Amino acid sequence: MEQVAIFTKQHKAAAWEAGLALRGWLADHGIKAEVAENEPGPPIKPLPPDTDLLVVMGGDGTLLSVARHYGHLGIPILGVNVGGLGFLTEVALDELYPAMEQVLAGKFEVEERLMLQATLLREGRPCFQEVVVNDAVVNKGALARIVELTTWIDGEYLTNYRADGLIVSTPTGSTAYTLSAGGPIVYPTLREILLLPICPFTLSNRPIILPETVTVAVTLGDKVRDTYLTIDGQVGETLEPHDRVEIKAAPYNLRLVKSPRRSYFEILRTKLGWGTAAPPCPPAPAAAAAAGARPRKEGGFFLP
Repeated sequence: MEQVAIFTKQHKAAAWEAGLALRGWLADHGIKAEVAENEPGPPIKPLPPDTDLLVVMGGDGTLLSVARHYGHLGIPILGVNVGGLGFLTEVALDELYPAMEQVLAGKFEVEERLMLQATLLREGRPCFQEVVVNDAVVNKGALARIVELTTWIDGEYLTNYRADGLIVSTPTGSTAYTLSAGGPIVYPTLREILLLPICPFTLSNRPIILPETVTVAVTLGDKVRDTYLTIDGQVGETLEPHDRVEIKAAPYNLRLVKSPRRSYFEILRTKLGWGTAAPPCPPAPAAAAAAGARPRKEGGFFLP
């Protein structure tokens, strides 16, 4: 490893100081590093061509922004949460240096996550395009108003949603806005697209899980007002009558360095308050048999 780029949450002193400290630590290990505050808009300058790792110091929102800016480069991203634990920023600040030692030793795993690409077409021509880490959302800006959205899957008509909005999400985004809207939690490395109406007028409109190979198209009628396309809750565009939004798998994946200390299920339990004390797991029958235990037959069933 020769070069690391460190991005810190904007206007957060603790993140900036942690980034500087990491830069000094990397210098002691013979590795060049640059520190920059993450910018909400497009990146100001390209990364050095020999960058091997991106380290994000902040929270999940900061990582979402960095991933949209630089995810196309295929450089692994290590998320460090300067605060609480995050779904994407899995490494706590006090775990940073042990995690970095394992990364430098090559003892780390990179997880590939599906990303989406959302394109807004106006009068048949693309006028806005953005990659999506969590979700693309079409919804109304006004309170207590519904929007009518005609939805197509690979050119085949699905339904006309009358709802507060529509979420098209990655599995990574299933624990973000989708979860708040009543959607399912999907394991983050699965290759699926989630389609979820927000508070639909028709209660039979339920969430749908689609294969990554499809293109979801959403078209708007001539009475659309005050409606928006929002990407990851951070960037977006105002929609106009007869606009068409097309969402499909992005041509590249998000590459996240997994935490060497905790699993996805531990993070899930912690974030959702399911309890952190894990009971002892009983051995599987095969493991018990390998350990010398003989199953016994009782009432027609084999019991350990």
